[in-house]
Order: sequence, then C-alpha cells, then structure tokens
Amino acid sequence: MGSITRFHRTAPAQTAPADIPMQQIRGGTFRMGSDRHYAEEKPAHRVTVDSFEIDVTPVTNAQFRTFVEATGHVTFAEIAPNPKDYPGALPHMLKAGSMVFQPPEYPVDTHDWSKWWDFRFRANWRRPYGPGSSIKGLDDHPVVHVAFADAEAFAKWAGKELPTEAEWEFAARGGLDGAEYAWGDELNPDGREMANTWQGQFPNQNLKTDGFERTSPVRSFPPNGFGLYDMIGNVWEWTSDWWSTRHTDDAPKACCVPENPRGGPVEASYDPAHPRILIPRKVLKGGSHLCAPNYCRRYRPAARHAEPVDTSTSHVGFRCIRR
Repeated sequence: MGSITRFHRTAPAQTAPADIPMQQIRGGTFRMGSDRHYAEEKPAHRVTVDSFEIDVTPVTNAQFRTFVEATGHVTFAEIAPNPKDYPGALPHMLKAGSMVFQPPEYPVDTHDWSKWWDFRFRANWRRPYGPGSSIKGLDDHPVVHVAFADAEAFAKWAGKELPTEAEWEFAARGGLDGAEYAWGDELNPDGREMANTWQGQFPNQNLKTDGFERTSPVRSFPPNGFGLYDMIGNVWEWTSDWWSTRHTDDAPKACCVPENPRGGPVEASYDPAHPRILIPRKVLKGGSHLCAPNYCRRYRPAARHAEPVDTSTSHVGFRCIRR
C-alpha cells in the first residue's frame, strides 16, 4: 500500500460536547443497493445490521471548531503534500489546499470534471472557498474540506465511529426498504424540494429553487422516517468502508444474508487508472448539493461514490455513529 505522509496533529481524546444529538436505529434486514441506476450500485442484495446510534445531522462547522479548539487538530487540507507521495506532480502544486467547486459561465462537457473543480491553495474548512472566504455565519452548515482521516479523528475524539456503508444506507432509508429516495418514490412529491440538490443544467445553470446555492444549514429540509436530516444532498458523507466496484451477490437463502458487512478489501479500492499513485478509496454516500438530474443522479440512499482518502472538497462532510 502507498503511504500518505501529511501528518495530523491531534491531542489525546477528550470528552465531546453534549450538543450533538443522536438517534437510536433499531437493526434489521433490508435490501441494499439498486439494480435500476449506476453499475456500482448493483446488485441489490439483502443485508442485516445490528442496532446503533447515529448523529441526527452531519457534523457542523461549530461542532468541528469545538473539536479543533479542544485538540489542536490540523486538517489534511492545511498541510502541504509530501513530494514522495505524488511522483510526477508539478512542484508549484505541492501546497496546502483543497478542491473547490467553481461553476463555469457556459455549458461544458460533463465528462471533464476539471471544468468545474479547482484545486485552490489555502482552501480548508475555515476558508471553504479559499483565501478571503470564511465560515462566519455558517456555524450550522456541515463542515467541508475534511479528508477521511479528519472525519476519523473527530469520531475518535467524540467516542464514536464512522458508519459502514450498510449502516449508513439502512439509516438513510428511514424504514422505506426499496424506495427510490429517502422519503419515497418521487423526487419532488407535490412539487416540494426534499433535499439540497442541484436544480437546472449542471454545472453552469443553478436555478436554486431549493433556496440554496451551495451548502445549507442542517435541518433545512424534512427529516426521513428515522428523524435524520440531510441524509440525502447537502454534502456527501464519509463511511468506513473501502470502495469496491460492485456489491456482493444476493444470498440464495435467508440464513446466508450477511450480517454487519464491512465493505471490500483495501486492495480493491485502488484506482487502476492511476497506477503510480496508490491512494486507496473509501465509500461516500448521500450525494450533495451538486447532484443534478442531468449529472450525478446520486441523491438516493443506494447511490455510492469512491473518494481517495487523501482528498478533501467543498461538498464532502460526515456524521458519526455509536454501536
């Protein structure tokens, strides 16, 4: 496995604040994945998870600030990359920073993500759009620009863990096993926006009919059947599972349904398109405010996305669980 030598500084675990509400989720068996959408969601298969508690909302800027002030944690985006980890990288690009969404002014080829993503020096959770920006007035927005290790460090400090993909999806479905969305089978029931997603032609036309251009305050949209907010849209969320390109086949008998699956092996998470840079990937869930009908229709519980552990962006956050 390749190594990533940007070191974090985090003090020993301390007692987390009591203002992060959690919801008890009673375990059960459900159908994970989907056969109707993207290939990586297939096949739909039965999975059983035990009971657990999960944060009612994604971790917010205010909550993450409390963690940083208590521990001195320095996020991945605030540390310059080690040239040894990125052979062939241009020296002038090896600076601290993060990926920021920058909408183009005209239609572009949606196969080329570089048309709307910009690696911006000094962009991080405190400065979500780079130098000159801040999170003033955004205390109740989900924290962004957090790499996997940052989310994991917060969870450890809080006495919690990151959810597995199965736990996350079970919670997101809110008891609606097999439903297309976290609230039912219609994207906009009675014309109502149910989550912070993209309306219009991505990436240049944002109609903002949901009222938001980028992230939104948590609890801005209705909760799902388990009382959980923002399981869909707003920000993608890290899980603890290594990425695999497909799910396992459905068990032939009820007695063989997997219990509390932990995802694929780390070896399977590497990106074969970039063999020189061996950075493993974790599963993201939930979609974000950038998911649109014409691009990335991943505003569904079954949807999933691979994210390198050394990457942070302006549309990825997380929430924690306790078993």
